[in-house]
Amino acid sequence: MKITGPTNPLLRKQIEELASHKALVWQRLASELGKARRNKRVLNFSDLQRHTKSGETVLLLGKLLATGILKNKLTIAVWNSSAKAHEAVKISGSSIISISELIKKNPKGTGIKVLG
Repeated sequence: MKITGPTNPLLRKQIEELASHKALVWQRLASELGKARRNKRVLNFSDLQRHTKSGETVLLLGKLLATGILKNKLTIAVWNSSAKAHEAVKISGSSIISISELIKKNPKGTGIKVLG
């Protein structure tokens, strides 16, 4: 049986980069991103609002959707988000960064809240 994985070359490159780091948070994220699309998680603003406080850095193990209201000012690292979610995050005063940017800022993965 042929072993398959993500076909997106950018995603494959991201997974390889994550797997090369020693910090467990990046290795866990690599395994989550390598899962089949049907097994990936979906998170909404209501989930972020419920489980975070203002000023936190949040790593999402799934896709971010714009259901609910985001009042907390967060730094959100996510592989994929809807266009509406991206706009709403900027309007709320929060910011979305790429996973690569988060790795550069925090290579050890400390102080990051993981949701998903």
